[in-house]
Amino acid sequence: MIQNPILKGFCPDPSIIRVGQDYYIATSTFEWWPGVRLFHSRDLRHWEQIPSPLRRKSQLDLVGDPASGGVWAPCLSYDGKRFFLIYTDVKTKKGRYYNTHNYLVYTDDLYSGWSDPVYLNSIGFDPSLFHDGDGKKYLINMVNGFKGILVQELDDKYRLTGERRKVYGGSGLGYTEGPHMYHIGDWYYLIVAEGGTGYGHCVTMARAKSVWGPFETAPDNPILTSDQGDMGALQKCGHADLVETPQGEWYMAHLCSRPLNGEKWCTLGRETAIQKMVWDDEGWLRLKSGGRFAGMETESPAGTPEVMLQDESEGFYDDFDNPALHVRYSSPRIDYNTFADCTARKGWVRLRGQESLNSLHRVSLLGVRQQKISCTAQTKIDFLPQYPEQLAGLAYLYDAMNFYILGKTVTDQGQAVLTLIKSDTGVITDEMEPVPVPEKGEISLRVQVSEDGTKAAFSYSLDGENWRQAGEEQTTQILTDEHCRGFTGAYFGLYCHDMTGLSETADFDYLCLNGKE
Repeated sequence: MIQNPILKGFCPDPSIIRVGQDYYIATSTFEWWPGVRLFHSRDLRHWEQIPSPLRRKSQLDLVGDPASGGVWAPCLSYDGKRFFLIYTDVKTKKGRYYNTHNYLVYTDDLYSGWSDPVYLNSIGFDPSLFHDGDGKKYLINMVNGFKGILVQELDDKYRLTGERRKVYGGSGLGYTEGPHMYHIGDWYYLIVAEGGTGYGHCVTMARAKSVWGPFETAPDNPILTSDQGDMGALQKCGHADLVETPQGEWYMAHLCSRPLNGEKWCTLGRETAIQKMVWDDEGWLRLKSGGRFAGMETESPAGTPEVMLQDESEGFYDDFDNPALHVRYSSPRIDYNTFADCTARKGWVRLRGQESLNSLHRVSLLGVRQQKISCTAQTKIDFLPQYPEQLAGLAYLYDAMNFYILGKTVTDQGQAVLTLIKSDTGVITDEMEPVPVPEKGEISLRVQVSEDGTKAAFSYSLDGENWRQAGEEQTTQILTDEHCRGFTGAYFGLYCHDMTGLSETADFDYLCLNGKE
């Protein structure tokens, strides 16, 4: 059996493909760099992260993008010779004004560099690329305001050409988005997300005899949703994509969330799960397990041996002995290689301080997403601040407005201190009295998330053995989708800011994450 979620902690909007015996999933990254996470599997159960495709500023410039803006709902596809990725860069999402720019990149090798982007349009978000059997390619595009699904052909230079036609208005459940099209047998099928990306999220289906429609909606939609009467079950299930195994079995990868402690409270954000599907006698997809509620487990593919990869869910430890940073790191909006250096001091990573964490522009934070409900993050820092505007330490955050930082700085009188600060929707408070510490010397910092995931305890050690708690236990509620009204998830991060503009640096000896479900 496959246990869900298959991609834990902030991995939403999955797009899945199979090439030979290999499966690949792309997920959204929003304001986090590099753009789009890619994962590889041979059995649909064990997944390893591989390098992200959007790693150059010429491909993606996130500076100034709002929290939960940036890269939305990538679509990964393969036409038998070349890989394609379509993605949206969301510049604003206020009220009715969503500025959403859609691009296409391509490569002949997933593990090598991707092309510079081809601009497509800005008419909506969640576009996907459909490769028909006759070699033609089509952009399947929802319209801002959830006004329906458009189809338009691409030419051999991957530019939009010809008529743009609205082919589907939705099933009536509202918020029609996330379209994917498939040509299976005599039918063209549309899979769309509806109901909004919260607890009413679902997957619906329609079909037609032509790519141009007219599309008829499946009876008994939705084909996948969540049991809102059971907060212990997967929630927010929707935004799906289909893949066929070599044996002809069908699976649906979809977005999901796991609320904490029976409450509508998700620090792990929106994740990725998978369900085995079957075709009914009328030619519609149904859950193999029956009903329409997503399951915590699903059947493994027939005839597929388990293939253990570098499964990231068992924890993370980095001693920074490698001159290149690990594939799992992310940073808000900018390339972490512009501020992080693993060669300046052997066995350490050096961060150059820039703007404070509430900036939407240039922040020096090296983060790894939270994947376990209960977990511990720990590091050791060497930092010599000279001004109160300089601070470095361990951050536990959701976005620029919602975070905790346990860090070292100095008072106006020049005394080195540890401080614990909280930002709740942008309101910053001190959560403990500053603790005097030696001007020089290494300090270990730690945050421990409680068994039920609802509390975080910060602590520090001057000798690496004897730990002292920093302030009171803190709530994790300010790091949830529901509180932040966001689409991402909680991160642990190594952090440094220098608001004087002097670019003071901080050294970190390691980052260790471990935990349990």
